Amino acid sequence: MTAPTSRSTSSTEGGTPPPDLLEVGHIARAHGLRGEVVVALTTNRDERVAPGAVLWAGPVPLTVVASTPHQGRWVVAFEGVHDRPAADSLRGAVLAAPALEDPDVLWVHQLVGSHLIDQGGTDRGVVVSVQANPASDLLVLDGGGLVPLRFVTSTEPGVVRADLPVGLLD
Repeated sequence: MTAPTSRSTSSTEGGTPPPDLLEVGHIARAHGLRGEVVVALTTNRDERVAPGAVLWAGPVPLTVVASTPHQGRWVVAFEGVHDRPAADSLRGAVLAAPALEDPDVLWVHQLVGSHLIDQGGTDRGVVVSVQANPASDLLVLDGGGLVPLRFVTSTEPGVVRADLPVGLLD
């Protein structure tokens, strides 16, 4: 006879995720026997794993019940995930969540795809990615140019304005 496994339909059944979710981390592995998992965040916003937060693993919403920092990652308990087999089934899942509203922060998803306009009004190209750099993150332009984020003066949908030093993109 096998022991019954716990199942809850509250957070482990599929649903329709909200539009425009952003990747915020992934489940690295199961942790222990009670259904906890190790989450590696790809964001510096710890509130993503605060109790009550909802993360999406594909069409499956996962509600955080508890979380604790652990060796640069997080040990997280999700609602409805009560044992090791359930936790193991989540291994490798990419976690996504809606964008946070913070007007004082520049978000990568708002920069990528925008045109970089310099102080003279010249379109210097489209931002294709943001590259991490210890001194200042860099906007990577479609023509290969790199612009330190510190030179950005303003943003609006589809446009990033920057005060560029002479010769930076020559």
